[in-house]
Amino acid sequence: QVQLVESGGGLVQAGGSLRLSCAASGRTFRDYAMGWFRQAPGKEREFVATISRSGGSTNYADSVKGRFTISRDNAKNSVYLQMNSLKPEDTAVYYCAADLFGWAVTTVQAYDYWGQGTQVTVSS
Repeated sequence: QVQLVESGGGLVQAGGSLRLSCAASGRTFRDYAMGWFRQAPGKEREFVATISRSGGSTNYADSVKGRFTISRDNAKNSVYLQMNSLKPEDTAVYYCAADLFGWAVTTVQAYDYWGQGTQVTVSS
């Protein structure tokens, strides 16, 4: 199995940027498709972005397309989420997730392992 630890969250003004990181340990990192999801208070957890095992394929929620970029470094066992032009509606706890031998799908249920989450707050 794999353990995931997110970092990089914080408080930022609207229009600002943050870069989230997720460090993985345990089983071979390149065996996992990786995803970022988020959950705002009172709402269900939702898909943000995914990246394939090789890093060659990515997918984004419409709400973040053009503003967020997911990437991974298999040599460093890490996945990243660069978030630009942040909006107050991006405020949520952001979770990193891993899907063993997965195909970078967008559904929460497909992911086997989750980090503890990191809070992102965007002020207006």
